Amino acid sequence: MKPLFSSGLIGLGLLCLGGSAQAFDYGNAIKGVLEKNKGNAATPATPATPANAAASNSGAGVASLTSSEMNSGLKEALSRGAEMAVAQLGQKDGFLGNAAMKIPLPPMLQKGEKLMRAAGMGQQADDLVLSMNRAAEAAVPEAKTLLVGAVKSMTLQDAKGILTGGETSATDFFRSKTEASLTKRFLPIVKATTDKSGLAQQYNSYAGMATKFGVSKKGQNTVEDYVTKQSLDRLYKVVGEQERTIRANPLQAGSDLLKKVFGAVAK
Repeated sequence: MKPLFSSGLIGLGLLCLGGSAQAFDYGNAIKGVLEKNKGNAATPATPATPANAAASNSGAGVASLTSSEMNSGLKEALSRGAEMAVAQLGQKDGFLGNAAMKIPLPPMLQKGEKLMRAAGMGQQADDLVLSMNRAAEAAVPEAKTLLVGAVKSMTLQDAKGILTGGETSATDFFRSKTEASLTKRFLPIVKATTDKSGLAQQYNSYAGMATKFGVSKKGQNTVEDYVTKQSLDRLYKVVGEQERTIRANPLQAGSDLLKKVFGAVAK
């Protein structure tokens, strides 16, 4: 069987490479309540202003919740967000059929893509893109257990940091708790699919040499390294989008517990 394309061509190609507004203020609402639950001494009252009055009303609403309700409500919201992200990407065309999520050729091959297509190797390039995205779609369902597990292990202190943090603080929490483990889980699944591509095998061979000369960047040493990193980056991006949606429209998230918890914050 003839090779997909000559080693000289891919070598040349690789060498060329060297050259929303939130619905309410979580921070003020939750900060006061958590500090109150800790039993901190009360601070002198500040003369009421419209802003202070609003924060006071929010605090009063959340104060009616137990720490358990607050913690459980946040865990439920984040679990739903993680599950929705996995469901969106972990299906056929979850990556390939979404222009924003589609994984392109590795940067080194992108730079030599015109040369490859001019030499009649366009189909091989297309096949590799298909293989990479199918590999990502096959790997993503593995994330569900670890993401939901991270939520279940979340402490009240973690919850405080998430609620009073930025709009992607939950996503940052997920990433810090799961990225290393997910990388280990994704790699063999991705490799099993991409190894079927002759182009991937040749890329891995030349990328290894490119790494020695400092041409290949970290995370691009092999096709499976590249696809795994790209898959995780996109997964956390979607989780972040789900987080922003929940923060902006918490009462649309569903259950009675969520309505009670986030409804109290919105008061």
